[in-house]
Amino acid sequence: MGIFDIFAWIVLAILVASGAGIVMMMGMWPGRVAHARNHPQAEAIAIGGWLTLFLGFVFWPLVVIWAYTLTPPSPPVAEEERAP
Repeated sequence: MGIFDIFAWIVLAILVASGAGIVMMMGMWPGRVAHARNHPQAEAIAIGGWLTLFLGFVFWPLVVIWAYTLTPPSPPVAEEERAP
């Protein structure tokens, strides 16, 4: 094995590690955004971000949009309407 073969293997290893790191970062991104924005469904968004890894990132744009949208707060419940 010559010096060029060793160099090619090193470059290949760096590319594979970089690709795996990018995929991992893309899987974490929606959940981190949702937690940072205090989204009420942050845990579901985080799970959806990781599930897209197995689905080939088909639904990843939807999960990112979901992470950036905030749902309106629910109206407060009066004292007499709560459970007896």
